[in-house]
Amino acid sequence: MVYAIVETGGKQVRVEPGRFYDVELLALEVESTVALDRVLLVRHDGGVSVGQPLVAGASVQARVLQHGKAPKVIVYKMRPKKHYRRKKGHRQPFTRLMIEAIDFDGQSFSAQPATST
Repeated sequence: MVYAIVETGGKQVRVEPGRFYDVELLALEVESTVALDRVLLVRHDGGVSVGQPLVAGASVQARVLQHGKAPKVIVYKMRPKKHYRRKKGHRQPFTRLMIEAIDFDGQSFSAQPATST
């Protein structure tokens, strides 16, 4: 099993090839490709490589699937007996990325095609 931990949008995300992930909004067009270079850890067949703070020569290739908004979060403020009530909603924008491959040490790890038996 191959995976990497990347930093994007101030958060750390564990990614695997062939899966999609929602990250903070990126200013990219849909169906464009992006290389995530801030790789903190790579686990591959040969072992684990931990960065100090980043893994040298590692990157994650991803494709932008869509942009969207997360479910609404309600913020409600109230002071009892003072007639003070405030209700606000917020929807955080996100970008959905499909991880195509993890490049490390001259090798490219991509999703294994499903074998039918």
